[in-house]
Amino acid sequence: METKYSALTKCFLDALDRYANPRAQIYRAGNGWESISAEEMLRRVAGLARALGELGIRAGDRVAIFAPNCPEWHIADFAIQGLGAVSVPVYFHESTDRLTYILEDSGARVVVTAGEAQARRIAEFRERLPALEHVICVAPPVDLPGDFLRYETLIAAAGDADVTQYRRGVMEVTPDQLATIIYTSGTTGEPKGVMLTQLNLSSNALDSSRDFGNQPSDIGLSFLPLAHVYGRVMDYGYFLRGASVAYVEQMETVAQALREVRPMVLAAVPRFYEKTYANIIEQGHRETGLRRKIFDQALRVAAEAVPWRAYGRKVSFGVKLRWHVANRVVFSKIRAGMGGRIRALSSGGAPLAPELAEFFWSVDLPVYQGYGLTETSPVVTTNTPLASKVGTVGRPIANVEVRIAEDGEILVKGLCVMRGYYRKPQDTREVLTPEGWFSTGDIGRIDEDGYLVITDRKKELLKTAGGKFVAPAPIENLLKTSQYIDNAMVVGDKRKFVSVLIVPDFTAIEAAGRAAGQEFATRAQVAASPWLRDLLAGEIERLTEPLAQYEKPKRFAVLDQDFTFANGEATYTLKLKRRVIEERYQDVIARLYADVEEPRPQRRA
Repeated sequence: METKYSALTKCFLDALDRYANPRAQIYRAGNGWESISAEEMLRRVAGLARALGELGIRAGDRVAIFAPNCPEWHIADFAIQGLGAVSVPVYFHESTDRLTYILEDSGARVVVTAGEAQARRIAEFRERLPALEHVICVAPPVDLPGDFLRYETLIAAAGDADVTQYRRGVMEVTPDQLATIIYTSGTTGEPKGVMLTQLNLSSNALDSSRDFGNQPSDIGLSFLPLAHVYGRVMDYGYFLRGASVAYVEQMETVAQALREVRPMVLAAVPRFYEKTYANIIEQGHRETGLRRKIFDQALRVAAEAVPWRAYGRKVSFGVKLRWHVANRVVFSKIRAGMGGRIRALSSGGAPLAPELAEFFWSVDLPVYQGYGLTETSPVVTTNTPLASKVGTVGRPIANVEVRIAEDGEILVKGLCVMRGYYRKPQDTREVLTPEGWFSTGDIGRIDEDGYLVITDRKKELLKTAGGKFVAPAPIENLLKTSQYIDNAMVVGDKRKFVSVLIVPDFTAIEAAGRAAGQEFATRAQVAASPWLRDLLAGEIERLTEPLAQYEKPKRFAVLDQDFTFANGEATYTLKLKRRVIEERYQDVIARLYADVEEPRPQRRA
């Protein structure tokens, strides 16, 4: 039965009043961590809302946020929405072309930046944005352009009158009002602005977090880019449950933040878990003698305990006893490396390899995988502490319906589904029926227990020359469980067989090479080494052994750099941009098939 929800801004205000968290926002300053109370956060939100109102921002106007994860991000977000205006988040490492496209397409009148780099980026091309009237800067450079406004000055004098005015404004914001336009990172094609309402966001934040038992004493770590809806709505869920949000501006410092902040909950994408697993294995393999034997034995015990720890099945008393010993000696140290207080880990944004989930469950770090899209605000289904099944993405959350079309595509209907694409009515009609069913573009099935299983992206399925359909993501996830493989992309559409592009884990490879008497001066030398090819061939054969013959990569190419957002080969949630990668490495791919296929015509420049 559908539950009535208030607008997100009212839910936020109610939560600040109800919980009055003395550490609502936590951030790193200098050599330590500082906090902002709920009362102070509201004062700053109200002060910025008053300043935006004085700049002429009214309900429906667009205001962009161009900043890394920091307290000011949410302060700006709630200030904008409290006026009934529309926030337009922009990834803080966004390319200039996409940044200008988003600001132009949305018609943003004001942009809020945080940090010197972002302020300078806006200053460089502001003349290309005639609709942009004002720039508000947090911690701006000393030589700030004269017409840029300082955030610190705008909120300095905020007081009770501003808070009262903000409260009145929030009461006028309705649940069906447009709250934000989020531009999809897009694995293919031009980005589209997804229009999400106050109701989309408030219902999803509350429904997706309902069964996780979040408490006001919890700390949630915020490091997924807030320009992406996944991290943003997870943080909304923390605020609305009275928990603290601790911000990490740079991914490189997440490991340190885990140890220092010691969060209880966090949300991440599969690459985070892949990297964390690789670091655990690498650190364990640095040990020698007895310690190395203890670590290796603990890994064997973890594997034996998977049926029990991950799936709740029965195992022998001996397995349980060995697990408890390994837990005290090894697993507890793994958890301590992540702060020692993790109660629940969420995974989304891309498929998580079941083998990876099993490992974390086996060391008492439960990972709850979910599923969603920007167009669904985002959570559609999720595993929770009350109902979890490893290998699936969980059951539909409250107020969401899921059904499978005849061709296997996942269709979604509910409070979470977007209003449509901004200024793109035809694109909206292509994915959203008049009855409200959204076509996700993902292929999946609902199992006998009501859990959703994702097969692959509808547009990413490969079809071999022999007519076999191959889902690349599960194969890639298998390969990335190797300590020697950092990333992988399966290719082979319309080819006789599938192959794979491999990005080695150079740290692990170089360590293994030294142990084997191999020395390399550069990564290019590592990638070209026959020794490495033999090592990777063995890993590929071992890991793909359970697959059907047509799914097993017959050949592979070794790359000397990863697929990243910076080089345009991945989205900022680290999904592969397959078309871009195939275009960039078309010569490499062609060589994999050179002796088995007729030459293909070259694409014209």
